[in-house]
Amino acid sequence: MSKKTRKKSSNTTGKRAATKVARAARRSTGTSAAKTRAAAAKTKGKTAAAVRSQASHKADSKALKSKPVGSATKAPGAGPAEGAKAPAFSLPRDGGGSVSLKDFAGKKLVLFFYPRADTPGCTREAIDFTRLSSAFADADTAVLGISADTVKSQESFRNKHQLSVPLLSDEQHSMLEAYGAWGEKSMYGRTFMGIIRTTVLVDSNGKIARLWRHVKVDGHADEVLAAARSL
Repeated sequence: MSKKTRKKSSNTTGKRAATKVARAARRSTGTSAAKTRAAAAKTKGKTAAAVRSQASHKADSKALKSKPVGSATKAPGAGPAEGAKAPAFSLPRDGGGSVSLKDFAGKKLVLFFYPRADTPGCTREAIDFTRLSSAFADADTAVLGISADTVKSQESFRNKHQLSVPLLSDEQHSMLEAYGAWGEKSMYGRTFMGIIRTTVLVDSNGKIARLWRHVKVDGHADEVLAAARSL
């Protein structure tokens, strides 16, 4: 073989080798790029999942904080129906001592549950029942006010507005729940647990004669008095 032929053959072999190297490099580069894209997509997916998980956790935590444990599943207005036996209770009252259902055996009894002492609606309601206290007594009917306020707050409420009806303190919500006056409420788009303004009329046999849920204050005490007189 001549020198010219050997040189040409050597150049051809070199070009083929260079082409193979270039192809291998391109394949390697393509594979790396694909791996990089796949890794990026996987990382993005994990990040999105983490964000969703964190958002869900925050929402769950907020929901748990907004509803006290043990009462979150209690339906609004859940409680005894008319004709049922009135649930027993014993609670501290303004001025000291305690009041129980058995204290009123053989008498009619009005229980008005109000959200908070010394707020506008609750004040009007308590004043109305005080105004009619003599008329209720003539109808052989006792009247009690109940809220979750402390005894001290109830005493301040009584003294400020010269209330004559006994005010019971149910800080643990035991009586409120038993009578269906504790449940889920909503205001301005926010849901929370609280006292549902409720009035219960118990007859002389200890049974619930009338129930008023979501009470409207104006004229309510007069309506209850009329119901008590009719028994």
